[in-house]
Amino acid sequence: MTDRPSPSIPATLLELAEEWSPLFKLLGDPTRLRLLLAMHYVGPGKASVGELAELTGIRVPTASAALTHMATVGVLAAERQGREVRYSLVDQHAHEVLHYLGATHSTPRDHSH
Repeated sequence: MTDRPSPSIPATLLELAEEWSPLFKLLGDPTRLRLLLAMHYVGPGKASVGELAELTGIRVPTASAALTHMATVGVLAAERQGREVRYSLVDQHAHEVLHYLGATHSTPRDHSH
């Protein structure tokens, strides 16, 4: 056995855990992930809560609660249009992870969305 020095881990590397763990916790819920994937596909602000619920097979109250939670933590932005609320993905980390998972857009768009 050789005496090798223990490598030190850069603090910036360890800080990634603090930066990314809330997003992974959020994405770990299948309901929220399905809603994000559907919303990402149809585009920002394109579907109402009811439409997202229908697209994903999730009950409207469950979808509404999940979308409200994601807006509260800053992953989504909510926009009221009359009686409907439409959501847009605003967290760039979440957008990147969705693409990594294989999520696509229904129509080509620039990479800022």
